Amino acid sequence: MNIRIGIHHQKRSFSDRWIEYCTEHGLPYTIVDCYDSQIMSQLASIDVLLWEFLLLPTDLLMARFVLKAAEMQGLHVFPNSATCWHYDDKVAQKYLLEAINTDFVPTHVFYDLESSLRWIDQTSFPKVFKLRRGAGSQNVKLVRSVSEAKRLARRAFGKGFRPIPGFLWDAKTKMRKHRQIGDIANVLKRLPETLSNTRRIRGAMAWEKGYIYFQDFMPDNGTDTRITVIGDRAFGLTRNVRPNDFRASGSGSINYDVGQIDMRCVEMAFQVAKQLDTQSLAFDFVRAPTGKPQILEVSYCYVAGAVYDCPGHWDSTLAWHEGHMWPQDAILEDLLAEMQ
Repeated sequence: MNIRIGIHHQKRSFSDRWIEYCTEHGLPYTIVDCYDSQIMSQLASIDVLLWEFLLLPTDLLMARFVLKAAEMQGLHVFPNSATCWHYDDKVAQKYLLEAINTDFVPTHVFYDLESSLRWIDQTSFPKVFKLRRGAGSQNVKLVRSVSEAKRLARRAFGKGFRPIPGFLWDAKTKMRKHRQIGDIANVLKRLPETLSNTRRIRGAMAWEKGYIYFQDFMPDNGTDTRITVIGDRAFGLTRNVRPNDFRASGSGSINYDVGQIDMRCVEMAFQVAKQLDTQSLAFDFVRAPTGKPQILEVSYCYVAGAVYDCPGHWDSTLAWHEGHMWPQDAILEDLLAEMQ
């Protein structure tokens, strides 16, 4: 197979495994720099472009445009436009999931103070306040009263909110997760770099303002369900909520018992991924008071190791396939099969 693969390499991203995979399978690849002003000329000699762009100011500024331009140039890319245009934007996801009429947690977005205050006076609480950006339960807050909601609304249409919290945000949860995997020494080793990156990113990201976003609160969810669909594969796990909290994302408390997975989530994830024509997408589900699963959020980015640790996956017929698999391998194999 004479396919030329280009990989934009960023440490601790999917690119680490893509490079390993190409090396293991004897696939020729080139490291490309998607930040280079002349990137389009670099891509003239490439058939496939792989770039897991992340929550970095530069990536969010231009990655989608480079990837779309590469598609227009005839390349097969990951992520393609259908997979990533709504990444890190919960407002975009609201309209997308409502458009296809799937089971999505009811979500309310307002773009002026007056209409948001009128809605707050008429609705019931608690509600979940979110910023459109953020992962791992960043920028997510349970709002219990009208007065609290109005304070948030006035701030949203005033000075706004920082989208990136400080380094010490959620420090207890972070330390508990790293202690569980025996990674404390590496955390301390990376601390200067992490602090520097946090300061740089906080300084570069614009404050979030001019809108306010609420979701209905789904009570009595001790866990959420994460289903990651890659092509014809669905990987499933459940996540326990944090102690004395309602949020499961970012808790680090993961259960890989497939017997705990509601298969309606798997079926819905396959159906929505097919409707959206996505290459790879992670779905977070919670249970409505009726017991029916509803989508909370979606993201093309996720922790690769958590998917690899799943004991197997389902195909779209819901047949089970035993064995671990790196999601990066699945993504690249699907791209290569598509080209053949």
